[in-house]
Amino acid sequence: MKIFFTDIFELPLPDGHRFPMEKYRLLREAVTDVGELMVPDALDDEQLARAHDRAYIDAVCQGRVEEAMMRRIGFPWSPQLVERSRRSAGATLAAGRAALEDGVAVNIAGGTHHAGPDFGAGYCVFNDSALAVRNLRHEARARRFLIVDTDVHPGNGTAAILAGDPEAFTLSLHGARNYPFRRFDSDLDIALPDGTGDEEYLDTLARSLDHGFDRARPELVLYVSGADPFTGDKLGRLALSKDGLAARDRMVFAACREREVPVAVAMGGGYARAIADTVAIHEKTVRLAAANRIPAC
Repeated sequence: MKIFFTDIFELPLPDGHRFPMEKYRLLREAVTDVGELMVPDALDDEQLARAHDRAYIDAVCQGRVEEAMMRRIGFPWSPQLVERSRRSAGATLAAGRAALEDGVAVNIAGGTHHAGPDFGAGYCVFNDSALAVRNLRHEARARRFLIVDTDVHPGNGTAAILAGDPEAFTLSLHGARNYPFRRFDSDLDIALPDGTGDEEYLDTLARSLDHGFDRARPELVLYVSGADPFTGDKLGRLALSKDGLAARDRMVFAACREREVPVAVAMGGGYARAIADTVAIHEKTVRLAAANRIPAC
């Protein structure tokens, strides 16, 4: 299995910044025995423009983003931010290509689902899932997509970019009272109440997957596997156990395998009080992906 990583493109953050950037390096080190670790290409401006407005791309790449927008993004601007964001989006595109060939592939970053056509937000600059859809379609590798987003926060940017696209079905299973509070509708939004635990979550996911596959008839699934529904997450409001999150992953991979649909995985968010918990949850996702081989197209 191909595993794409971007942590070597370091993003400098101020001391005390709450984003757990270290998790990406720790995750890479934890999965060196699982598959072939690969560095993705950066997306160029033409590739970015298939999902983002040119004016927004230019502002980001030239350091002309308004201060209010940078506050929404949550990172300070730097050339390293631009490069890391291009690479992170490139990793999901590369994982999509690899999954179509091999059945499954993983980006151990990504899940930047709050970035919209002309805005960034919530630690997201460029939207990797939407960019993968648009570029894989442009390359004539796949036409129909199902995005299964299980980050605890709704995939508002993905929904905004892909709204009205009849061949890209967006499914978001998230906390009802979580960030962001300005939202765009996915094709299927499931907003769960605070404190939702394993059993209710998994029952809801099973029904949602059946609906999503029936509607999308996908040639590729893009799976955003957030670690933040975990009960110990600082920014989530759900209460899944590690076993529950592993069961979630198994359910998604089983649904893909049973229907013989390749799947490309991105990690999404994770802000556990102990970073080791976030890394362990993501590591389990990667190992389960490798163990659940899906027949390639």
